[in-house]
Amino acid sequence: MSQEQPSADVVSAIVAMLQHVPLMRELDLSVVEVLRGSATFRMAYQERFVGDPESGVLGGGVITTLIDSTCGMAVQTALRQPVTIATLDLRIDYLRPSTPGSPLHARAECYKVTRHVAFTRATAWNDDPANPIAHSVGTFMLASPSTRRKRDRAAA
Repeated sequence: MSQEQPSADVVSAIVAMLQHVPLMRELDLSVVEVLRGSATFRMAYQERFVGDPESGVLGGGVITTLIDSTCGMAVQTALRQPVTIATLDLRIDYLRPSTPGSPLHARAECYKVTRHVAFTRATAWNDDPANPIAHSVGTFMLASPSTRRKRDRAAA
């Protein structure tokens, strides 16, 4: 994918998701960078997401959610228009514990889009992308136009 800016519709969809999806609001994700086919998000350290109170290390679920959300946004940036997507598979390898008190970052790349599936890879880190907490690969289902029409008719 080229390093150009995604369409204004896609950027608007990303901003709307960050503001209106309760989970993303709860995590307080912020956009660091959005390019066609990639997204980088930041999440401030929050004690309420600590998985081990003795060490202050964040729980794996919050890291998974950050990676999944960032991958989903990378898929959206790779598309010409926003579409409904769903995570089909997300494999995460945890490489080390997060650093207590440090923000989390995730960068995802959508490296292949087919008619129905998009493929991603991502990395999460605290202060240095060269020292990752986790890396992942994922696949996302793209809703087809006929699926959207059926859903829209059912909602009417």
